[in-house]
Amino acid sequence: MGTGSGTDARTGAGGTSAALAELAQALGTPAPPGLAAASPDDLAFLANAVRGRRESEAAGLNDAAEEALKLVPALARGPVRRILFR
Repeated sequence: MGTGSGTDARTGAGGTSAALAELAQALGTPAPPGLAAASPDDLAFLANAVRGRRESEAAGLNDAAEEALKLVPALARGPVRRILFR
């Protein structure tokens, strides 16, 4: 495990534990137990993918909310925006 990959500092139980903790933080819930068998590099890749997807979804939701506000009359947009996005 980890031989020849250039990431020996992160291999072993400590590296896997840290990578699982990082993934759990990205998921917002404990990582599934079966992922303990994955390499720290794979877990880090998965954590980055989860974070990227969540950021993408958040940006999409913000864009959709701004588009929806265009349906509100111009004079009411400011107050509606303040109410919705406190």
